[in-house]
Formats: sequence, C-alpha cells, structure tokens
Amino acid sequence: MADETSIKVSAAARDRLAQLAAEHGTTIRSLVEELAQDTPTKAEYAERAELARSELASALGQVPSAEAEAKARALLERLGGAQHGAQTAA
Repeated sequence: MADETSIKVSAAARDRLAQLAAEHGTTIRSLVEELAQDTPTKAEYAERAELARSELASALGQVPSAEAEAKARALLERLGGAQHGAQTAA
C-alpha cells in the first residue's frame, strides 16, 4: 500500500508488542493502529474536558470548582488504574 510506513523499535519492544498482540488475538500492526486511533491527544482530552464542564454547568447551573475538578480527576485516575490492573489480571 502506498500509505504504509515502518517504525523502528528495540527487539524487546517488538517482542512485547508481539506478546500483547497474541494475548489480544490480533497482530502487532493492528495493535499499534488501534493504539494510535483510540488514544486521545492532549488537545482531544482538553476538548473533552471543556465539553464535560459545559455539560455540568448546563445540568448544575454552575461550573464545577477547581477543587471539584481535581477530586474528579483523581477519582478517574484511580479508577483507570484499577481498570488497567483488572485487564492485565484477566
């Protein structure tokens, strides 16, 4: 295909990607493409955060405080870490 390229990684990274791909029943190529497609950029995260603030302001009648946002972010990070741990254990 004309739109293909290659990337260089260490042998250890390649082997790990191969193991991850096998565990997910896919290929390294699909695994990397999925990562690139499904992982939001910082700008996309910022857009999502602004949309969430707007939705909350609409629902609550006010914008959440910086403290409330920090607590929510910490909770989401803890939940994300717990979810990631559960996925690796499965």
